[in-house]
Amino acid sequence: MVIVGLLSWWYTIGWKQAAERTALRLAGILDYFSLGLLARSLFAPFRQISAGKVNGPLAVQLRAWVDQLISRVIGAVIRSMVLVIGAVTLLLSVTVSGVYLVLWALVPLLPVIGLTLMLTGWIPWHL
Repeated sequence: MVIVGLLSWWYTIGWKQAAERTALRLAGILDYFSLGLLARSLFAPFRQISAGKVNGPLAVQLRAWVDQLISRVIGAVIRSMVLVIGAVTLLLSVTVSGVYLVLWALVPLLPVIGLTLMLTGWIPWHL
């Protein structure tokens, strides 16, 4: 009776809760790295307070244009690195989460598999 209740929970509510925890973890990674926001603002000036239009002589305007260009290049490089790191982290997390959910289904079967292997005489280090 206890085993039936445990297996019933394991493959219904337990599996659903494991999937919800996995979804929350992935949503947390997406929120942490803000991949969409980084992609939309890839070429925005990097931490530049006055990125607006500059009035004045040509030399002042040229200086402001070069400052903005450098700021945009630095911003694009840093945001690109964070995008790559975030995408790799997300990909690894999705892979690990998929393996976790598959293993969740297999854990209750491990004693049966172990008993079967023991009864057949299989020894893992004697292939």
